Amino acid sequence: MLTVTEQKPLEEITKFLEPYKKVYIIGCGTCPTMLHTGGKTEVIEMKKKLEAAGKEVTGWMVIPTVCDTLTKDALVEEKKCVDPAEALLIMSCAFGVQTVGLYSGKAVYPALNTMFMGREESPGVFAEVCAQCGSCRLGRTAAICPLVRCAKSLQNGPCGGSVGGKCEVDPNTPCAWQLIIDRLAALGELEKLEDIEPPQDWGKSHSGGPRRIKVEV
Repeated sequence: MLTVTEQKPLEEITKFLEPYKKVYIIGCGTCPTMLHTGGKTEVIEMKKKLEAAGKEVTGWMVIPTVCDTLTKDALVEEKKCVDPAEALLIMSCAFGVQTVGLYSGKAVYPALNTMFMGREESPGVFAEVCAQCGSCRLGRTAAICPLVRCAKSLQNGPCGGSVGGKCEVDPNTPCAWQLIIDRLAALGELEKLEDIEPPQDWGKSHSGGPRRIKVEV
């Protein structure tokens, strides 16, 4: 499972950094490295672009996992180069950006857009697998998520517009409900579809502020 990211346009990044002369760049050695959005190669390329735009890059590093608490130690180790910087540019997912923000009193800016949680479907092609909705229905749908894989996020069966098992919205995409029905049929569990699924509980999703779960320790 990866946090899938894409690089922001350079114009957006330079606008973030417009008030600052000195910048330090942080990349991530896990998901962004695999996706070629924030690994060593991309960090060095970003350094060149910022310098061409008139910025002084005081230094850079690629932290193994920016969203880890060890980021705090990495910032301390790089203190000589981090301290002169007026702003930090983070080439990681939003979680990593926020982690750096926790451990640094400097201005912190994202160089990437966080897209979704996904898996590598084929070399270099990443597909969303989970919207982190907080109300998982996979037990009823043969481990295939209709919220993500159905273009209309239908929860109670197909729309009727698919052709040849392909989605009517995108003919290159398999109909999620056709996949669900085929798998349930193979398992002898088609009766699961006779129960009507209640409306999605969006109160468990990304509304109403940050979600929290208490785990007994």
